[in-house]
Amino acid sequence: MTSLPPSFVEAATLKRWLHDGAEIALFDVREHGQYGEAHLFYGVPLPYSRLELDIARLAPRRSARVVLYDTDCTVAPEAAARLAELGYSDVHVLAGGTQGWRGAGYTLFAGVNVPSKTFGELVEMACHTPRVGARELAAMRARGEDVVILDGRPFGEYQKMTIPSSICCPNGELGYRVRELVPDPATRIVVNCAGRTRSIIGAQTLINLGIPNQVMALENGTQGWYLEDLPLEHGSTRRYPDAVAPAALAPMRSASEALAERFAVPEVDAATFAQWAADPARTLFLCDVRTPEEFSAGSLAGAQHAPGGQLIQATDQYIGVRNARIVVFDSDGVRAPIVASWLRQLGHEAWVLRGGLASGAALPAAPAAVAATLEDIDETALAVALGEARVQVVDLRTSMAYRRAHIPGAQWAIRPCLLKLDHVLEKGRDVVLVAQERGVAELFAADWRRRHPGETRRFLLLAGGFAAWTRAGRSAPATPDLPRDEDCIDYLFFVHDRHDGNKAAARQYLAWETGLLAQLDDAERAAYRIGAGAGGAR
Repeated sequence: MTSLPPSFVEAATLKRWLHDGAEIALFDVREHGQYGEAHLFYGVPLPYSRLELDIARLAPRRSARVVLYDTDCTVAPEAAARLAELGYSDVHVLAGGTQGWRGAGYTLFAGVNVPSKTFGELVEMACHTPRVGARELAAMRARGEDVVILDGRPFGEYQKMTIPSSICCPNGELGYRVRELVPDPATRIVVNCAGRTRSIIGAQTLINLGIPNQVMALENGTQGWYLEDLPLEHGSTRRYPDAVAPAALAPMRSASEALAERFAVPEVDAATFAQWAADPARTLFLCDVRTPEEFSAGSLAGAQHAPGGQLIQATDQYIGVRNARIVVFDSDGVRAPIVASWLRQLGHEAWVLRGGLASGAALPAAPAAVAATLEDIDETALAVALGEARVQVVDLRTSMAYRRAHIPGAQWAIRPCLLKLDHVLEKGRDVVLVAQERGVAELFAADWRRRHPGETRRFLLLAGGFAAWTRAGRSAPATPDLPRDEDCIDYLFFVHDRHDGNKAAARQYLAWETGLLAQLDDAERAAYRIGAGAGGAR
């Protein structure tokens, strides 16, 4: 099948498109590390290594206007061809990539979740969200004052490091569970995260709900605490209660209803939702904002799990189409209106599903985008084949996972750099792929076959992945410096190293976060709608 040449769009035209009010999906198809170094403000990360796996979730309507970009148009045209094969009919490539964007005089942004991070800074500035410094909070604790620290991150992040005595209560759960966690209105509440955004949004959520407690955000979160040489806890297990008593729920439901009225949050019923789902001209997202445990126990058909706090903190990980309809729901009438109030201030068209989990609303399931073609090989057979030099191993896990441990002789690779293996893989030897997800391996193998038509070598997948190899007690050497840093295009060092005892990285991160506002242009700033009555229904 011959691919048509992609449709290129100039930077000035794309800039107009981004602010014309119509739906648009802008995807950065580079890997995570490349994306995080310099990207467009509204660029949504969709790495080429996962393109077909994630596109249907991020842009479910295949007639939506889609623009792809990379650094210099080396990967984006290939990605456009893959989307065309999937049936996406309005796909464009940014001419010149990020280099062309910068050359046209537009700003590139470093970091991740930039629109959401910028929003946090704007909220603090507009709402004057109270804050407390790490040293002051430590002194309050030392004096035995009546203060509860609520960590607004998901439990997995919380366990990595947190403030001593804090309780894990992700931001999306705060309004639902705060009275269970802090029954006394005289108790002061401090909300923290790793940096700034979730501390600010979490604290302001409780303030917006009108709870009587004094509420503050911990300035700079666990990073600020660490930079003051204060000890952090690791592996903590304190967390929100599984159940909320009716006596605690009733006042918070009333508070959430008042908040929804204040911020003009609209509802949609199941019948109207069904009409929207059948509308070929609009994109529709259905987001379950409850906890992972609740989602696993059962959700609405076609819903994606988007925990409320994370949906605000990292909207671009869940919503790939600007100006789409976003419908959020819960099972309690508290969480969804709170989340929708923030989404609308972020500039999105967000609605609450009336009846929530009990509404019966549904979206059609996305079709499978990746065919299963790889044969499995177990670790015993692989060990024998390696001993007989019949196969080579290509490790498709993250570069950092490979550095920590890998199968002896394995070559690390990633889909967009597939051509580098042309002189590494020997003819006549089969290839065993090691991956954390079958789909990633299938996409890699499909690209290899596409570039090497007629080649007869087999690609196999290690059953059970690298964990099966290590469970068998087999050798797994580490290479802390390989791949080289410059080859680790999937890893953004300054974001991740701040959690690994690197104070310079933590300072760099906080300086980046507080500096975002200065980079905004007028159109980007105007897209936010912070304040009462924000974001009227379209």
